[in-house]
Amino acid sequence: MDVKQKQDWMTIRRSRTTGALAQAIDEGLTSFTVVERHGKQITTEEGKVFTEFVSCSYLGLEHHPALIEAANQAMARTGIHLSSSRGAMRPQYLRQLEELLEEIYQGGSVAVFTSTSNVHLGVLPLLGSGSLPNYPLTRPVHWLMDKTAHASMQVLRGILEQFGPVSRVDSADEPSVQQALQNCGENQRTPVLLIDGIGSMNGLIPVAELTRKLAAAGGYVYVDDAHGISIVGRNGAGYAFAALDHVLPSNLILAGSLSKAFGGAGGFVVVAGADDIEVISTLANPLVFGHSIMVPMLAANVAAAKLHLSLEIEIRQEQLWKNVNLFDSLTGNSLMNAGVQSPVRGALFENEVEGLEAARLLRDNGILLFPVFYPLVPDGNAMLRFAFSSEHKESEIRQLVNTLFKIREKGLNWAKPQAIAPQVQVTQ
Repeated sequence: MDVKQKQDWMTIRRSRTTGALAQAIDEGLTSFTVVERHGKQITTEEGKVFTEFVSCSYLGLEHHPALIEAANQAMARTGIHLSSSRGAMRPQYLRQLEELLEEIYQGGSVAVFTSTSNVHLGVLPLLGSGSLPNYPLTRPVHWLMDKTAHASMQVLRGILEQFGPVSRVDSADEPSVQQALQNCGENQRTPVLLIDGIGSMNGLIPVAELTRKLAAAGGYVYVDDAHGISIVGRNGAGYAFAALDHVLPSNLILAGSLSKAFGGAGGFVVVAGADDIEVISTLANPLVFGHSIMVPMLAANVAAAKLHLSLEIEIRQEQLWKNVNLFDSLTGNSLMNAGVQSPVRGALFENEVEGLEAARLLRDNGILLFPVFYPLVPDGNAMLRFAFSSEHKESEIRQLVNTLFKIREKGLNWAKPQAIAPQVQVTQ
């Protein structure tokens, strides 16, 4: 008898991916090369100047003089890189950064990684195996992967399944969550919910409410707030930590990014205690076998952390939301995330042809953005994703809005999409 084999996720993705992205790259609509930048004005290798709505540096800290000076001084002292794992040799800035982050995340303990993806790779196996002292397991885990969780978590399904089954849930659908928690209870499993804070494409996750539900079920929440870090919260602690009233719940682990609004590079994790950090530092694969963040970037991260502990971060946050609110007002709240405390907006098109044509019209009007296709949106659709910054000028935002309405006048009708889930990472 023939046995039908389940296709792996990459085979599924390959079979459903069209040539839209390759076409966008060929036309310079995305993957363009930047040779110079001043504020949000970039010069491409062809010598043309555009306003970009692509960068996830939502507060414009990446070219702050304090960060640049810190990086230059670090290079003069130590060179570009200490090429070893942090367990063997580490730059002086590493512990400085972790201590500053612990000031931002009062009550938590912090470990820094080279990326948020490496945080997931290092910490989730420790959580799933019951290795973290403040997150004990009396029953085996059952991973509940939110359907909008970032690809860097979803792609780890094969690794996570070594510790327990993985189920996909819709955290915005209360019955879906309740049913999943009930199933975990009936099967004597510890539920571990994996979520984003602010989605990279769309929406906010109700972190506080979900944390309470998981606590009542004897489970844990692991939140990736990469896009929420810095843009809100006291000292730029981020969306998730602010939603939790700046207190780390005993059943929550927070993963964050230093590479977006924070202004530097890398990732970090916030856990309950120093004993958890000791385990992470000695057992998490990316820390044991991987190198530290490059020295100049570590020093820049330290400078950025100091800015987060100053009033400047509040000024930049206020300007970011002023810009976002202006865009929403001018577009009549008609794009993705309108009215939501997210720096990302998007226009969804019914097909890839229209999405590509809209991106061309924007480029022809001096605007570059991020056009996305399957698997970031349902196959067949296209979305134009706009990332806003405190650095955008009012004139640049008005130029974007005027061009969007010109696009609509040409019969290319963009819609306000509902919550969009990544389409490829897990199979049922």
